[in-house]
Amino acid sequence: MRHPHTRTTRRRVVGALIAAVLGTTGLAAPAAAGGATGSTGSAAPTDGLALTPPMGFNNWNSTHCGADFDETMVEGIADLFVAKGLKDAGYRYVNLDDCWALPSRDADGKLVPDPARFPHGIKAVADYVHAKGLKLGIYTSAGTKTCNDAGFPGALGHEYSDARQFADWGVDYLKYDNCNNQGVDAKQRYLTMRDALRATGRPIVYSICEWGENKPWEWASDVGQLWRTTGDISDSWGSMLSILKQNLPLAPYAGPGHWNDPDMLEVGNGGMTDTEYRTHFTMWSMMAAPLLIGTDLRKASPATFDILDNKEVIAVDQDPLGKQGTVLSSAGGRWVVTKELTDGGRAVALFNESGSPQRIATTATAAGLPQAPAYTLRDLWRHKSYNTAGTVSAVVPAHGTVLFRVAADRHWAAHPPAVELGLDGSRFIEPGRTAALTTSVTDLGRTTARKVSVALTGPQGWTVTRTSPSRTPALPTGLALRTGWRVTPPPGTLKGSYDLALTARYRSPSGAREESTTTVTTTVADPPPAGTSYLSDLPWLSADNGWGPVERDTSNGETAAGDGHPITIGGVVYAKGLGTHAPSQVDYYTGKACGKVTADVGVDDEEGAAGSVSFEIWADGTKVASTGVLTTDMAARPLTADVTGAEVVSLVVTDGGNGVTSDHGDWADARITC
Repeated sequence: MRHPHTRTTRRRVVGALIAAVLGTTGLAAPAAAGGATGSTGSAAPTDGLALTPPMGFNNWNSTHCGADFDETMVEGIADLFVAKGLKDAGYRYVNLDDCWALPSRDADGKLVPDPARFPHGIKAVADYVHAKGLKLGIYTSAGTKTCNDAGFPGALGHEYSDARQFADWGVDYLKYDNCNNQGVDAKQRYLTMRDALRATGRPIVYSICEWGENKPWEWASDVGQLWRTTGDISDSWGSMLSILKQNLPLAPYAGPGHWNDPDMLEVGNGGMTDTEYRTHFTMWSMMAAPLLIGTDLRKASPATFDILDNKEVIAVDQDPLGKQGTVLSSAGGRWVVTKELTDGGRAVALFNESGSPQRIATTATAAGLPQAPAYTLRDLWRHKSYNTAGTVSAVVPAHGTVLFRVAADRHWAAHPPAVELGLDGSRFIEPGRTAALTTSVTDLGRTTARKVSVALTGPQGWTVTRTSPSRTPALPTGLALRTGWRVTPPPGTLKGSYDLALTARYRSPSGAREESTTTVTTTVADPPPAGTSYLSDLPWLSADNGWGPVERDTSNGETAAGDGHPITIGGVVYAKGLGTHAPSQVDYYTGKACGKVTADVGVDDEEGAAGSVSFEIWADGTKVASTGVLTTDMAARPLTADVTGAEVVSLVVTDGGNGVTSDHGDWADARITC
């Protein structure tokens, strides 16, 4: 859950007595005609709504309550759905979030659309959206007010009246939040609105947004069509990853008409790379999650549209069997997730959580397919089909995901053999020095790749020299062409990541020419200087953080760089250190030249009593020191790790196993000795 002092936490505000709520808001309401009033069984709704995960748009992640959010924007999004082909791809719902209403109801207790934002009213917007073959969604909260500090009216005690208004306006989707709920039982609040919606007679998809606090996956399958499983997402790798890990284990609860909802998409909002956004979109699709676009499409880049409009990936999300993907393995951040599909095939996602490229592999049979001579392997991001003898693998870039559709179909031989491109050796190079690399091209197919050649090209000014053969006349199943290279960046090359292109060319058994290219990322870096240095004074390779950036010599302020405070743990103020927010990982290149890392670690005092984290130090992917769970009321703990011989040292902060709430983890006086 988000930090409780920000508006976007959608925090519960508890303070009024339940008796007062019942007495002043008229919570009790007549039972819906013909509707269940209290069942919390696991049966799916029989109303036929959301038989596949809802797809559409919600303004919140891009606009919040800013001035951009108005009827012009909403109607413009509907126009773009049609013009950009998103409607054809399956996107239907154009949803309004908070701040669409005035802060007060009218004399009759009715909700009043903000005349500045929606001068023609909600019904006029719904009519506009409907005329394009789309649907309109709206937002309110299962409390006395919504989540915004302005205090817009919530629906607690007004469920039947509000539901009637929504139906009369032509609303097709309701997102029902959890703020200002006055401590009233969640099941009671959400059941009441369910019954109110049913009483209108209008089919309205019901999105339960109580942040997973009361485990709605256990009771809400006959209440709503989808339920949030986590706190709010933010536009950062750490936030997306944390939510992904919380939602993945809930696969048994999802199915047609009842979906786990890990929150809206952040694709295109700028806080992640396109590689990370492809992972976000891929893994949401593997989890059969609702696909609600959260970026302002009027400003979206072609790359963003390419991700959102990938119909082959969308087909995995929208597969009518309705299975959520399950985890086969995740060791070392190398995730294999598989999803059963209606046609008997499997979607297989190879997801690399780590900060460096990784080979990730499984087999068709491990993914659930029957034994077969060979299989068709469809790469859903490259839109190409191959045959495989059974191996499903790829070298996946840092934070990337490769998505395959695998089938035991008899036409496998019509496709060329799949080849896997890989790289051995260190990916770190020091300026002006030569590194030895070895590339590999492996035939994964049942058929032989012929006339195979490989080329490696670097950035302009780099020297790349082959040291062993780069061609072979034939590459049978399971064999590899391995080629040595000497790679030298020019002296003075700036520190950072650089891409080399690895390209394999070959002929399939039919004689067709095939080409497979992958990007090999190398990093130019210098090890720390000899002696002992503060880590906050050294450049890092990468820094992933749950909220806001990692801070040098201050605590984490959650938003912009430099918004933290002096690092303080247990009343002790530290001048040096790193301020993070779980989940967090900071990687340093140490070049096998360092021996020891030390720090005083703990939850920053600014977190009151809510924070709980665990600190870990990793050396080349192996955990070498950890603290166990630390909470806000604990003094700083010393943490020391032997990192002798490590090329990369990682400082990791986890959420302590209880979710991401107020988890400001400080690495006070963090030092490295080299």
